[in-house]
Order: sequence, then C-alpha cells, then structure tokens
Amino acid sequence: MIFSGTTALAGIFGWPISHSRSPRLHGYWLQEHDIDGAYVALAAPPERIEDAFRGLSALGFRGANVTIPHKISALKACDTLDDVAARIGAVNTIIVQEDGSLLGRNTDAFGFLENLHQESDWRGDKGPAVVLGAGGAARAVCVALLDAGAPEVRITNRTDARAQALADEFGLTLVPWNDRADALDGAALVANATSLGMVGQPALELSVDALPKSALVHDIVYTPLETDLLARARARGNAVVDGLGMLLHQGRPGFEAWFGVSPAVTPALRKFVLES
Repeated sequence: MIFSGTTALAGIFGWPISHSRSPRLHGYWLQEHDIDGAYVALAAPPERIEDAFRGLSALGFRGANVTIPHKISALKACDTLDDVAARIGAVNTIIVQEDGSLLGRNTDAFGFLENLHQESDWRGDKGPAVVLGAGGAARAVCVALLDAGAPEVRITNRTDARAQALADEFGLTLVPWNDRADALDGAALVANATSLGMVGQPALELSVDALPKSALVHDIVYTPLETDLLARARARGNAVVDGLGMLLHQGRPGFEAWFGVSPAVTPALRKFVLES
C-alpha cells in the first residue's frame, strides 16, 4: 500500500496489540469509502505510553483508539474529556484537535447500546438490568444502561468491594457474587461484562433458571462468538446478543471524527472482521 502526503492517519494503542481486530475493522471502512487513510496497530509499553500519546500530533495522526492496558493512562494524558469519558473514568478514543491538544472520548457505552438496538428490540424501560463485572467495561455498560432509562441496575462482581464502589458511585443495587443467580429474578436484561467465558479464561458459572424467558442476555465476550452463557440462554428461549457488535459500533464515532465519514455496521462487515 502506498500512502500520499495527505494520507489521514489513525491507529490503536495497546500492549500487546497483535490480537486487535480494529485495524481490520477500520481498514474495511477505509476501503469501502475509498478514503486516502490508514489505521495501524501501535504497540506501546506502559512506561512509554504518555510519550506515545503526545507523539500523535507531531506525527500527523488525527487520533487513535486505546485498548488494554492504556485506557486509564489515556484519561490522564488528554487535555480535555467528554462527559461520558469523565463518568466512565476511561478513554478509548483520542481525537487530535487543530491546536494539537488531545480530546478524550469513551465510545464503549455508545457501542453497547447501538449493538443492542441493532440486534434486538430491547428498551431501557423494559425492566431491571443485571451487570456482571466491575471493571472498565462494566462501568461503560452501567453508564449506558442508566442513560437508556433502566429503572434499576443490579451489579455483582467476584470482588464485592469493587462492586460496592461502583454501586455507591452510580446508585446501583449491589448483589453479592454468591447470590448472583438470584439477581436474575425479574430482570429484563443480563449483561456479562467480565472476561469469564472468554477463550483462555475460566468459565462463567451462572445459573439462568430464575431469568424470565422474556429477558435479553448479552455477553460482551466475542471469542468465542457464542459463549456458554449465550448458548444456555438461547436453549431455554431467551433472546441473545453477542459481543462483536459492541466492538464494531464503538469504532464508528472515532472513524467519523478522523476520516469524515459515518460508517455502518453491516452483516458483510461482521463476516469480514470474524475472518481475521
């Protein structure tokens, strides 16, 4: 591939970063819209990450995505933050402003909601939501649910203290991890925002017997695409949504900011990204 002197540049910071599907995702959109642009993987160790962020402007980058373990560092490095990033406490999208300053955004909550709206008929006011996890992804999911009008968000996590802190901050209902199955009673949505059930991680042990058949079950994990939680929920008649769409949708705002086009998430895109 040959780049011109006006090629628009963006990328994704992580450590490691070789596993990321984001270059494939954004590369698809760049080709689809015939844009003179490039989106590259940027492997940056934690001890050099602040220098790397500051180098974006000097190198002519329009911005970057940020993944594990740099989302908190990005929050601290950005000159300004949007409201959602400030509430979630993490940045996954950096936009280089005209004056070279860095604007930090968080599009994970957006990606979560857009995925649900595209793949299901869920609405925030349908009833209580249950969130498993208390890390950065769980924070984004909780903010999204509250903004969508969920009447109650129940939070449970393997470390009760972390769940308690999140419950206190956002006004959530704390459910001890040992009682997590009981939290599903009467729920309209269950969202696994932990890494449990991911390839290479321990299984998510959660009985879904108390879950209403009308409830939607969402897992942010997308390797495997259908986790054990989703398979068991589907088998008993619950609607399910996998985690790939959240990844795809969260990339849309950054792409639009850097390359000037609002991209779409389509079945062809899902197929292309899964082939990586």
